[in-house]
Amino acid sequence: MAIFLDTGKIDVIKKYHLMGIIRGVTTNPTIMVKDGITGGMEGVKKQSIEIAKLIHPYPLSVEVTNNDPKDMIRQGIEFSKWADNINVKITIHGPNGELDNLQVIHELEKKHNVRINATAMMSAQQCFLAAMAGATYVSIFGGRVNNMGYDSREEIARLRHLLDDFELPSKIIVGSTREVVNIIEWLEAGAHIVTVTPKFIDGMIVHPYSKETVQMFLKDGATFEKSK
Repeated sequence: MAIFLDTGKIDVIKKYHLMGIIRGVTTNPTIMVKDGITGGMEGVKKQSIEIAKLIHPYPLSVEVTNNDPKDMIRQGIEFSKWADNINVKITIHGPNGELDNLQVIHELEKKHNVRINATAMMSAQQCFLAAMAGATYVSIFGGRVNNMGYDSREEIARLRHLLDDFELPSKIIVGSTREVVNIIEWLEAGAHIVTVTPKFIDGMIVHPYSKETVQMFLKDGATFEKSK
């Protein structure tokens, strides 16, 4: 699956989707606010349905907006009905370490057949438990792991071995990208998916020596055009 685009902007998604290089889109309330989505939940619904239709059959992640277990279940079921390629983000635990979220993840996946992206995780052990609970995707924030002084590649590799050894089908998503080099490093370490903002895709594509080479080709090619 490789690369998911981290944005809520339709025109940006369309640009990179037309390149054929993204395999999904991730959003969250922070992204939606930053990208100027208005109109409350109706605005989020409208934007999500449009994105899901644009990238179908690739997945779109939409996040619940509070941490009350009943509301998370209600929103999870509701959001999943917007489109068949929508999965729902649930954080690993509450803002003060409340432990209800794994039960919510398990119930949505197993009872209501809602695909869950368990998110906001910083360790292999958190992701392993979310995978045991049945989450389709387990999201570890690699950049933040590095910020804490740990090597995110080691956590990703450890997690991938656990998922493979215990035959758990969850897919590893690594987010919180800080540098272009993170993308290939994390995929090499065992991630199934890395989420990136548009600037990092641009950084993967454009190389100063490639620019220099293209300029040389065009300059030399112009001599043939002049000789017609």
